[in-house]
Amino acid sequence: MDQGGTEAAFSAATEVDGDHLLVVVAGEVDMSTAGAMIDATTEEKARRLTLDLRQVTFFDSAAIHAVIQLADRFAAGLAVLPSRQVRRVLEISGLGDQPWLRPD
Repeated sequence: MDQGGTEAAFSAATEVDGDHLLVVVAGEVDMSTAGAMIDATTEEKARRLTLDLRQVTFFDSAAIHAVIQLADRFAAGLAVLPSRQVRRVLEISGLGDQPWLRPD
C-alpha cells in the first residue's frame, strides 16, 4: 500500500515459450500480492522460469519467501531479473549471491 492509503498497482503478466515461462511483475510485491505472483507461475507446466521484477517498486519479506519457494520449485531453471529495490532487499537479506539472481 502506498503512503497515500490507496492500493498500489500490481500486475503479473505471463508468456510461454515451450517449457519456458516468463512472468513480468510490476508494482508492489508484499503479503497481499506475493501469492498472486506465485499463482502466475503455476498457470503453465514450465520447467524454466524467468521472473522479471524490473518494474517492482516495493518488495517485502513475503515477496522474499515467494521467490525462495520459486527457487525450490524451479531449482536450476530460475532466473530473477531484479529492479534496484528488489536487488537491495535481496542483498540485505543475504540472498544477493544466489545463482538465480541475474546482474542488472
